[in-house]
Amino acid sequence: MTLQSVETLLAAVLVLLLGHLLNRLIPPLAQYNIPAPITGGLLFALGLLLAGSSTGFSLEFDVTLRPVLLLSFFAAVGLSANLALLRQGGKRLLLFVLVLAPFLVLQNLTGLLLAWSLDLHPLMGLIGGTITLVGGHGTGAAYAERFAEVHNIQAIMELAMTGATLGLVLGGLCGGPLAQWLIRRHRLAGADGHATEVQPSGDGDAAPISASSLVPVLAAVLIAVLAGQWLAELVSDAPVTLPSFLWCLLLGVLIRNGGHLIGLRLNDAAIELISGLALALFLAMTMMALNLASVASLAGPLLLILLGQVVVVLVYGGALVYRAVGRDYESAVMSAAFCGFALGATATAIANMQAIVQKYGPAPQAFLVVPLVGAFLIDLINALVLTGFLSLPGLGG
Repeated sequence: MTLQSVETLLAAVLVLLLGHLLNRLIPPLAQYNIPAPITGGLLFALGLLLAGSSTGFSLEFDVTLRPVLLLSFFAAVGLSANLALLRQGGKRLLLFVLVLAPFLVLQNLTGLLLAWSLDLHPLMGLIGGTITLVGGHGTGAAYAERFAEVHNIQAIMELAMTGATLGLVLGGLCGGPLAQWLIRRHRLAGADGHATEVQPSGDGDAAPISASSLVPVLAAVLIAVLAGQWLAELVSDAPVTLPSFLWCLLLGVLIRNGGHLIGLRLNDAAIELISGLALALFLAMTMMALNLASVASLAGPLLLILLGQVVVVLVYGGALVYRAVGRDYESAVMSAAFCGFALGATATAIANMQAIVQKYGPAPQAFLVVPLVGAFLIDLINALVLTGFLSLPGLGG
């Protein structure tokens, strides 16, 4: 059975509602700030697995809307960006990049060490390293194709996709608990469970959401999405290219901060609504489409590597990232985001942060720094690190 695009969207909405219900009914999920799309999507995927094994039932999804939702989310993040805050957080951005660069080397070394201890091909260590974890499905697919051609490693593509998928799940599960622990341990702002006072940006409209305030934001998001896709395609053959979602984010920033010249004022609450909804639906579609049977059959030693990476990420995030970027509430939020894209994806990182700020209060610098680093800078650094590792004896080719 195949669900069409609108039916898939409805299923994602129901999965999201299921996730919120689970988070209310199961206290540890809310206590450790596990994103609702993760909990609802995993339960849905598990239900499909059980139904398939017992009755042979299968369900396919038309995920045509999924990339649009992701691009809309990043466009909305750009629309919420106040460049004055970026100037204030410039030092924090630099520190975040500086602490992430050695982590990429550490993550690959960890993967290689674990692969060697499990008597696996050393390239499996990189598959269980930054290729699939920081790089995600796209980078994993690109390198897997190369490894299959040069080294003839069996099922390398499936293993890469499984690693990226499991990383997405693990990144969503780890970020909230780490930030929760940091906030309570260091008695940071909002540690009593009450949201801190929201500071207005000074240039947005704080009026309640209405049709008249939502429509301009929706128009700005769609303009940024369409223009971002066009620009990404236009420069696709350039020596250095930017992914579509980063173009959308940058155009959102331009619209927000350049709109004053034509008197444009956007409702901050409407931006937050569209941003949160687009991200939640994207993650719900991603999680509910997981083929857990395939993941389970391929996980094996790869799962052991990934679990070792989880330990490294938690220790590094709590001991180094938090201290390096300020030792304050925003640093704890950024540590949660670090777990998201160190194991999964930038979207997971943002979902981790949203789960924290909904409980403890806003972290404006984190929400501007993390997308820029996670969506762009980290990929450039990762490419350099992987080039270095693949030049080593036994890994090249």
